[in-house]
Amino acid sequence: MSTEKVDVLVIGAGPAGTVAASIVNKAGFKVKIVEKQKFPRFVIGESLLPRCMEALTEAGFIDAVKENGFQEKFGAKFVKNGKICDYFFADQFTPGWNWTWQVPRAEFDQTLANTVEKMGVPVCYQTTVTGITFNGTGSVTTVEDIKGNKTHIDARFIIDGSGYGRVIPRLFNMEKQSNLAPRKALFTHVADVKRSMDDEPNRITIVVHQPGVWVWVIPFSSGITSVGFVGCPEFFSQYMGRNEAMLRELISTQPYLAERLKDVEFIFDPQILQSWSSTTDKFYGDGFVLTGNVTEFLDPIFSSGVTLATVSSQMAAHLVIRKLKGEPVDWEEEYSKPLLQGIDTFRSFVMAWYEGTLDTIFFAEKQNHEVKKMICSVLAGYVWDTSNPFVKNHTVALTKLARRIELEILADEEI
Repeated sequence: MSTEKVDVLVIGAGPAGTVAASIVNKAGFKVKIVEKQKFPRFVIGESLLPRCMEALTEAGFIDAVKENGFQEKFGAKFVKNGKICDYFFADQFTPGWNWTWQVPRAEFDQTLANTVEKMGVPVCYQTTVTGITFNGTGSVTTVEDIKGNKTHIDARFIIDGSGYGRVIPRLFNMEKQSNLAPRKALFTHVADVKRSMDDEPNRITIVVHQPGVWVWVIPFSSGITSVGFVGCPEFFSQYMGRNEAMLRELISTQPYLAERLKDVEFIFDPQILQSWSSTTDKFYGDGFVLTGNVTEFLDPIFSSGVTLATVSSQMAAHLVIRKLKGEPVDWEEEYSKPLLQGIDTFRSFVMAWYEGTLDTIFFAEKQNHEVKKMICSVLAGYVWDTSNPFVKNHTVALTKLARRIELEILADEEI
């Protein structure tokens, strides 16, 4: 069996893996990516957040992504029973990018992978990690390609950006159950011929279908729109038949979408994704670091996936570079705690969404502009800005705000 030596082995060619690989490669180290799947491949997570643009810029991907002509995204719209709450990133509290893209992930991820290859980082597709042996801070990884050929990769360090594959957590029994309730999504892409160009496609639309059940509407520049219903598994059990029949019935019962999506062409047979929330014991160890969805995947409601993937990889890459240079790295203080700050902020917003706290805030008749700017920053992915009270004290700030709104409503009713 042949052995290849590299400085850093990156597992996964998605946004997490390619961002990390590019940054480490730019520092002059030999990097290799192995990817289990064949690209392009479909994956959800199609609405990006402005914060990820900083990571994409440092990785050198922005120009390549721009060339695709993806749909520019300037905010997020929430809809409930005819009420609309708009958040425009230009109004956010935190300085930074105020726009991003909505992307078919197959094309987006392929663009990042192609670009990192042009930078000199080899990407081996359809190559599965079958085992890893750590020897101090180094490691030997056994991989197998689609033809059954096995290779040893001797690496000084491993960055696991394998996403849902969760390679290292699964190999070393590090997986842990999330504290989020299980959810289910039924989704497809549609030929959105009745789309209103005045209202869209410059932002994602989230429609409250009923308590605990919501719909994503993500328009692409091609005229195709991604549509998905999300709720607890029990909600979907009342709908019978094949996936297409179920999704068409759900659309017909949603007033905001019924006419627009009546009899539209489904680009592919609707798919189901469920019980996606997951976490792990720790985000690093001797000779490895976990990034992106391998650390924790929360929920699609606030499009946090790609942002957490790219930013965690950006953070990890700089620490790996220091490690390879022989400099001390405190992984707990410099990686785990900062990363958890962002994850926990998003988690509070996810839980507040399903508990109805954000429903109270988003659709309040009286909106405090300064508070809305702070919440907008979180929705833009700036979940590491602790000068924002809704980041620093996320759970308490949301609870207090919702309670104040409820008291104001009661006071108005009494007048």
